[in-house]
Parts: sequence; C-alpha cells; structure tokens
Amino acid sequence: MKSLQSVRGMHDLLPEQAESMQRLVQGASDVLAGFGYRLIQLPLIEQFELFARSVGEHTDVIGKEMYTLAQSDGDPLVLRPEGTAGCVRAAIQHGLVRTPQQRLWYHGPMFRHERPQKGRQRQFWQLGVEALGMQGVASEAELLLLGASLWRAMGLKGLRLEINHLGGAESRAHYRQALQEWLLVRADQWDGEIMERARSNPLRVLDSKDEAVRTALGEAPQISEFLSDAERAGFAELLEVLRENDLDPQVNTHLVRGLDYYTGVVFEWSSDRLGAQSAVCAGGRYDELVEQLGGQPTPCLGFALGWERVMLHLDAQAEAETEAAAGDSRDSAVDAVLIPLGEASASRRAILMANQLRTELPGLHLVMDIGGGNLAKKLRRADRLRARQVLLLGEDEMERGVVSVKLLYDAPPQGQFEVAQGSALLEYLRTSIHERGSG
Repeated sequence: MKSLQSVRGMHDLLPEQAESMQRLVQGASDVLAGFGYRLIQLPLIEQFELFARSVGEHTDVIGKEMYTLAQSDGDPLVLRPEGTAGCVRAAIQHGLVRTPQQRLWYHGPMFRHERPQKGRQRQFWQLGVEALGMQGVASEAELLLLGASLWRAMGLKGLRLEINHLGGAESRAHYRQALQEWLLVRADQWDGEIMERARSNPLRVLDSKDEAVRTALGEAPQISEFLSDAERAGFAELLEVLRENDLDPQVNTHLVRGLDYYTGVVFEWSSDRLGAQSAVCAGGRYDELVEQLGGQPTPCLGFALGWERVMLHLDAQAEAETEAAAGDSRDSAVDAVLIPLGEASASRRAILMANQLRTELPGLHLVMDIGGGNLAKKLRRADRLRARQVLLLGEDEMERGVVSVKLLYDAPPQGQFEVAQGSALLEYLRTSIHERGSG
C-alpha cells in the first residue's frame, strides 16, 4: 500500500526544528514583555468577510490564495492568511480598543495557496505584534526598535531595513490616480496581469517582481511627491530618530506591501541570504482598519515575522560564518565552540556563560553555536570552524554545575571529559589560550 505524504506546501516540523522554533519564540516573548506586549491567541478559522473588508478584494490574497471552507448556510469561512485582521477583530469584539494603547502579540500557523518554494509554504508560521491606539513618530520608532531588539535576541545579523510612506487617504488617492494614468498611457508596455492591476489597484504594480517592470517604474510618479507637508515632515523625523538609534533605514519608494489596509509608514526587514523570498519581517501603519471592521477610528501599527525565514537565515548565517572561519590559518583556530543542548534555559545559560568567559579571558576565541540541527550537525559546524574543542551544556550539565568538553584536535584517549563551571573552567580555557599562543 502506498504510504501517505503531507499535503503539498504543508510541511512537518520535526523535533529539532520544532525545538529551535520554540527556543526562538521563548526568546522573543521575553523581549516583547520588556516592551509591554501581551500574548493573545486567535482562531485559525475566520469569516471570509473579515479579510474581504480588510486585506482588499483586488489583492492576490483574496483573489488567488485563500483556503475557503464551505458551510451549509452559505457564509464561507477561511483558514486565516494573516494575523492582523483577526487580532483587530478580536480587539473590537472584546472591547480592547476602548482601552488606550493596547500592545498585543500572537504566533501560530497561517495559510495561503501559493506556489511552494524555499521560504514560502502554504502553511507557514508567523509571530505578529500589533500596537493599537498609538500614533506619531514615537510609536513608529518604538516598533522598529522592537524589531531590532528581536534580531539581537535571536542572533540574526545583516538584515536590511527598507521603509516607505504611503500617505494618508487623501495623499494616497491623488497618487493612485496619477500612477494609474501613467500606467494606462503606456498600456502597450505591460502584460495582461500588470494591466489588470493598473485598472483595479495600481499600487499593486509597484510590488511586481518583474525586472523589466521595475526598471520602467523608475520613471513613474513617486508617492513622495504627493505627501502632505505634515506627512513629509513626520517621515523625515522618523528616519532621523532611527539613525540616532543606530538603525540604517533605506527609503524604497516602491515598497507598498501586499495588503490594502496599510497607510502611512510601511517597512520590510529582508535578508540577502534567502534568494527571491527575502522578506523576513514586514509591517507598517494601518490607521483605517479598525473603522473598516466596525470600530471607532483608531491609529494602529504592527508587523509580522516568518519563523521559517528566520530559521533559514540563521542556518545560512551559521554556514557562512563557518566557511569564513574555515579559510583562516591554523594559528587562528577557535579555542572552543559552546553548544547549548535541549531546553531554552540551556541557551540562556550559555549566553551568560559565554559573556562571562569572554570578559574574564579577553584573548579567548569562543564561538556560541546558534544554528539549528542535532548534535552531529553542530559538531560538524564546529569542526569546519577548526575549533579545538566543544563545550556541551545541557540540562544534566547545568544541574551538576559542569560542562562536557569534547576535544576535536589532537584528542588523547580521554577525548571527552567534564570540567566544573567557574574557576576550573576559566583555568582550563586559559591553558588552551596559552597552548594556542605557543603552538
């Protein structure tokens, strides 16, 4: 009998992947709590009307990507394609929007009927944050600084922040008309899909991945030309605040996002390590959404990050760092790789231990393994780093106050042994540094 397989685009999270995601979620929850965000969990199934009214009837999400569940009474239900609309619906339904400045976060699977490829599945996992009842530059800066704090906590490096301002309703309407006229005058340049977007929702053309279209759009009207003085000044202030706080936002006037509820500031954090599906996190302001869903006018903003893409970036980052280190000379070999095992508490303890060891031993070449995979994969990474040894820290080691040392070069018969944490470990590693220096 033929064995059954998972549905195309619906992938299994095996224990190692699930544990990696759980550790990332736990680390993120600590950061979010520090910014005042509280967890809310939302249904996987919502009314179709919720997304038709929020996401936009002319978007790909509504037109092509929804998983619809038929009901006998004729009112269709859907598997949620994103989390913002459901979070806002819950906030209206339960009166949360009546309390000023709600900070909420959620995580879980979303569903879109897209063509599966690396970094894009039909069931995918997201973490979303929504700041309800907040307006002004300070709230936008705080949200983006929250994102930067999450990347630091997860160990992500090299993400690129792109940002744009879509304007309020009046500015956006004027720009939409100007862009539509520009596109229709050049109808002979576009294929059928671009022409359909030009007629129904011209801002969607800016989201095209076709290089020829993107090149041609360099001559199109820019949204910045249609912003009011207040919108332009607020955007300039936001960019200044971000740069003062060591962020480097790149203005991308073609960045519009794929959901119609966005207004004002929009942004993406993207990775050069992920190919076509480069966006790791995206969001922005959606000041009109609460009113569209039956509530009172309420300024809001938020973002969502994709866990699969976060983990892909971390794996690619670890591989790149390994390859770079492998090209170093023998004299620059890593003294030790610290590998946390199992529970999230081991990762937190390892971060503290690595920081203390580097402080006490300034010459120590210590790398902490932050990638996914089983122990064998972690040991292969350490070997490619030309590490002399690995320090293993799991639940058992934490309980007994030791680390397990596994030698990778010139190992004697006792190639794995234990060293007590604290002064004994410091002295052992100090000897390793001395041997490296005299080798």
